[in-house]
Amino acid sequence: MSNKILLTNDDGVYSAGISAAYNSIKDLGDVTIAAPAVQQSGVGRSISLFEPLRITKANIDGVKAYSIGGTPTDSVILGIFKLMDEKPDLLLSGFNIGENISTDTVTTSGTIGAALEGASYGIPAIAASIQVTDEGLKFDDLRDYQHDFEVGKNIINRIAKKVIHHGLPDNVDLLNVNIPHMAEDDTEIEITQLARKFFTMSIEERYDPRGRAYYWIAGDHINDDKEGSDVHAVVHNGHISVTPISLDSTSPVHPSEIEHLI
Repeated sequence: MSNKILLTNDDGVYSAGISAAYNSIKDLGDVTIAAPAVQQSGVGRSISLFEPLRITKANIDGVKAYSIGGTPTDSVILGIFKLMDEKPDLLLSGFNIGENISTDTVTTSGTIGAALEGASYGIPAIAASIQVTDEGLKFDDLRDYQHDFEVGKNIINRIAKKVIHHGLPDNVDLLNVNIPHMAEDDTEIEITQLARKFFTMSIEERYDPRGRAYYWIAGDHINDDKEGSDVHAVVHNGHISVTPISLDSTSPVHPSEIEHLI
């Protein structure tokens, strides 16, 4: 019986990244593509609870797909419970155009949010992202994004094949894979942990033509992080980063260290 794979992203169903992701796993089973109709970066694991969702048939380079009028997480939910006739054996979220490294992005990324949603149903999940050299690219219409995805496709094919065959280890719900922009076939792969921060935070105040203030949340990269972290691997070493992620965010602290606070 053929493996069932659900493919999604947060850049939109017509992004060049999802087409590349499809080509990375199409030989591993039956792939259902369900992804947001439009760019949804930064929405995390949000769900559309107060508005209806629409499913529209789409075509990606001749491959049938479903365009979802909602978030990446909505796409996963509809994919699993409406579009597929059985629970998938694997969920792949990506390729995201833009790296998803550190706790900053893991907790805000729609790519990661979609993967976590699938993982919450016991589906082995992979999130795959490609580093960009221009931050503005993360928020563009990415259907014509030009990038050589071959290294990424080979890496994800190899990892996905093994995850389908072996499953994920206990206490690992998804693998967060980040591939440097200039990765090559022999680029080293590091198993990493999440860096604490990747962005500074700043607020830009501007004024509209009527003199009323409005604000942009902005910030710069923090590229100096400890060895062994995903930021250090991708940004400093130019290596591929694979970070095991768990849904359980409970701190491993011993209860005795908390008792004096309650």
